[in-house]
Amino acid sequence: MSGHEVTSRARQVNENQCHMCMPLGGVIALRGVEDSIALVHGSQGCSTYMRLTNVEHFNEPIDIASSSLNEKQAIFGGEANLRIALDNVIRVYRPKVIGILTSCLAETMGDDIKRFVETYKTDRDIRGIEIIPVSTPSYGGTHTEGFWATTRAVIAHYARPTERHQGINIIVPNISPADIREIKRILDLMGLEYTLLPDYSLTLDRPFGGRYKKIAPGGTPTAAIARMSGARATIQFGLTCPDNLSPGRFLEERFGVPLINLPLPIGLDSTDLFIGTLKDLSGQSVPDSLRLERGWLCDAMADAHKINAAARPVIYGEPELVYALAKLCLENGSIPAVIASGTQESDLSALLQPLLEDAMEETLVFEEADFVTIEDAAVRTSANLAVGHSGGRYLTERQGIPGLRVGYPVHDRVGGQRILSVGYTGTLAFLDRFTNTLLEAKYGSYRRLRKEELLNERGVSNAKA
Repeated sequence: MSGHEVTSRARQVNENQCHMCMPLGGVIALRGVEDSIALVHGSQGCSTYMRLTNVEHFNEPIDIASSSLNEKQAIFGGEANLRIALDNVIRVYRPKVIGILTSCLAETMGDDIKRFVETYKTDRDIRGIEIIPVSTPSYGGTHTEGFWATTRAVIAHYARPTERHQGINIIVPNISPADIREIKRILDLMGLEYTLLPDYSLTLDRPFGGRYKKIAPGGTPTAAIARMSGARATIQFGLTCPDNLSPGRFLEERFGVPLINLPLPIGLDSTDLFIGTLKDLSGQSVPDSLRLERGWLCDAMADAHKINAAARPVIYGEPELVYALAKLCLENGSIPAVIASGTQESDLSALLQPLLEDAMEETLVFEEADFVTIEDAAVRTSANLAVGHSGGRYLTERQGIPGLRVGYPVHDRVGGQRILSVGYTGTLAFLDRFTNTLLEAKYGSYRRLRKEELLNERGVSNAKA
């Protein structure tokens, strides 16, 4: 393969990994379902870690229940603890949906969560409350797989044969609330009836309300999820999603809903593809407002192209976002030095191969990567920009590579939940951030070098004096 090198596995042992745990992704997906709460069947530390990670990124209070397993349950089983946890969640929160996410401990113990839930429902009067168990051990995948598995499980729980209707399904990966709002704005402009899942655009980024609510308003209504099986099509932004975890594939195979699998609408080509698909489905012409936004993006690309040609970025994070950002960089003349994801089976390398074939410089592509591998590759390829979540801060701290925050999680900047990257407007915003980060590093180096020259000159004159 000319122009790039691909390795499907980076290291046998991960150090400073490039991903989060599987149930953490499930927690985010459940926040996109109306009146729902996540219950982690595991130790108290698991749910505490997940709360902290999400609170630091979304800057919102996030309650995650726990069955609080310890050494005793590791020997005798965790059913009793889970029943107590369910009792407490129902009493305190009164949710309509409880998603039970399993931890490594529960799965290693061999707890039969589905049987536990069926027994609990037989013993308790929980009318009006749905309990959805999802297998999410961290050794089974990353937070990306946990997100997809939970979204699929929610659809499988509610979907039933129903009459066909003119609505479409939109299934999104783990993107920011701002990105979800932008996708919904585009759908509304195109005049389409749709159900978007999971919709945490309000639950994980809500306006100040003055009073805390145990379950935040917002999320996809369960009645709308039940109708997804009768839609005329599903658009899923999931090129890297394995078929066995794909919610859209489930709807296609079980209910015959055609699946249209698209890349995230980041960049000119991918956004054009999304808008063109909506145009075909709606039968409507593209609104003038979207045409203007496209024109502004094209103008910005022309302005920034000569600057971006000097970029050799390291792009890392969740595979769906990484693929979209890599494609955008190539559109703007930036050949990535390193492209990496911590996810194990995403076909990221195969998707990138045709994009990189004509590249004039080598690109290293890693799956199941850690930051030891990424840092080493960044140094070897003389990368000059790091694009991804906060885990890459060490690239800046140790190697002096300037960083651009995007994706999940963002802990060392404010506003991770408001980072907009999709659509023509989001792509333009990302492009400006990308270009300005390059310029800041460029002019900052000039000032630093000039300062060193002045100090050296003063040192020489003082010595002569």
